[in-house]
Amino acid sequence: MNGRKIDGSVALVTGANRGIGRAIAEALLESGAKKVYATARDPKSLQPLSERYGKRVVPLQLDVTKADQVASVAREASDVELLFNNAGVAEATQLTGESTVEQARREMEVNYFAPLTLLQSFAPGLTGKGGAVVNVSSIAGLTSFPFYPTYSASKAAIHSLTQGSRILLASQGVAVYGVYPGPVDTDMAKDIAMDKTTPQDAARAILDGVEAGAEDIFPDPFSVSFGEQFRASPKTSEEQIAAMVAEASAA
Repeated sequence: MNGRKIDGSVALVTGANRGIGRAIAEALLESGAKKVYATARDPKSLQPLSERYGKRVVPLQLDVTKADQVASVAREASDVELLFNNAGVAEATQLTGESTVEQARREMEVNYFAPLTLLQSFAPGLTGKGGAVVNVSSIAGLTSFPFYPTYSASKAAIHSLTQGSRILLASQGVAVYGVYPGPVDTDMAKDIAMDKTTPQDAARAILDGVEAGAEDIFPDPFSVSFGEQFRASPKTSEEQIAAMVAEASAA
C-alpha cells in the first residue's frame, strides 16, 4: 500500500477533544496539515485546539451515532482527504451484569456502526484524491481482553470492517489503515494497571504508519510486541492474554 502524505493534507478526526483523538489532531497540525476538521459532541471542548492552531482547525459538532449529524459534517467537510475514525467507548467490564447488553450495544454503536456510517458518507469524496481512512481499533480487537469482553467484540468488528473495506476501496484509490494500540495513557485506560504510552507518542507513530503505507499500525511498544506474536500465532496470543488475566486475578 502506498503511503499518504500528511503535509498539506485536509483531515477529519472524530473524538478530537481528548486522548488519542486530540493527539492525532495536534500531530497532524504539527506535521503540516493544511486543515483539520476536529469533531466532538461538545464543540466547546475543542476550543484549546482552535486557540492554539487558529483557522487551520475547524471545530464541528458531531455525535458519531447520529446519522443526520454525520451527513451534515460530510457535506461541510467535502474536501477531506484523510478520515480518522477515532471516537470510541469502553463501558462493560463483565458478561453477566444487568446493564451489559445495553452497554455492549452502545459500544457497537460508537466503535463499529459509527465508523461504518462515516465510511459510507466520506468514501465517495475520497475517491480520486488519493484519500485514506484510518480506523482506530485496538489489540483487543485481535485477541479479546476478558476484562473488557464486549468492547473487545466491538473492536473486532471494526477490524473486520477495516479488512473488507481495504479490499473493496482499493480499486477507487482509497487506502484503509487499521490502528491497533495497546495501553495508552488516556481516560479510557486509567484503570488498566500496565505501562502506558503517551497519546502524543501513539499519534506520532500512527501518522508515521500512514505515511509509510503500513496497513496495520501498532503505535506503542506493547502493541508492536503483541502484533508480532499475533502474526506468528493467534492462538498463542489468546493464551498469553489468558495467563495475564489469571495472574491479575490471583494478585
